[in-house]
Amino acid sequence: MMLTGQAKLAGVMGWPISHSRSPMLHAYWLNEYGIDAAYLPFSVDPASLEVALRALPALGIAGTNLTVPHKEAALEICDHVDEAARHIGAVNTVVVQSDGSLFGSNTDAFGFIENLKAESSWQANNGPAVILGAGGAARAVVSALVAEGVAEIRIANRTFERARALADAFGSACQPLNWSDTSESFRQSALLVNTTTLGMTGQPRLNLPLDTLPITAVVNDIVYAPLETDLLKVAAMRGNPVVDGLGMLLHQARPGFAAWFGREPDVTSGLRKHILAGLIA
Repeated sequence: MMLTGQAKLAGVMGWPISHSRSPMLHAYWLNEYGIDAAYLPFSVDPASLEVALRALPALGIAGTNLTVPHKEAALEICDHVDEAARHIGAVNTVVVQSDGSLFGSNTDAFGFIENLKAESSWQANNGPAVILGAGGAARAVVSALVAEGVAEIRIANRTFERARALADAFGSACQPLNWSDTSESFRQSALLVNTTTLGMTGQPRLNLPLDTLPITAVVNDIVYAPLETDLLKVAAMRGNPVVDGLGMLLHQARPGFAAWFGREPDVTSGLRKHILAGLIA
């Protein structure tokens, strides 16, 4: 639609920024709802991040998403930060408050859990969860599962010390595991989540036998390129319910869009098709 002088503005900051799918995602919603607004990509050098964020109020920009490598640095720049961002150690959404202050949040945990609930019958009391990986994405996933009340979260990582550090950060429900014990940890579990880059386009395959995984366990790979990873293919072939990673990307964008543009957006099949077409192009 045609922009006017009253158009609301928001965007995403990264370095580089060309890889981001957020402009395509938000543009779809803006067009769908006929909102007088624009969502722009901002290529921001890490050394200029604080200057760029502090300029948002003066420029009349309602806020911004943050992608690599800015998420951790923004945690210390924002004037106010929500509990989820503190626990995860990263900010991915900034909203300019009425007084010009910057409120930082992390919506990755929200996106993960909303996608999981929308695409499966998983419930927190179904049984233990197994998390593969211990990086930033794993922190968001563990944060979400702890908040949901999952009683046992098993964290397996190729570097045990990182798994232990993540488990220690989130409390007694979490147990660190050696990577060699991963298959054994599948027993009696209700959820398996891959947060590593293994299986992503251009990365090595994730080679883990699923023989010990209950057939009722939900398998989620947060990777969305490719949409159906080898892990999801194998899990689906043996009869496990599977959840791909695209929905997490879509759902995590909802809170920012609502805050900046005043409309709670919907994640629909049309939106999925639109983003998938962009990924393939």
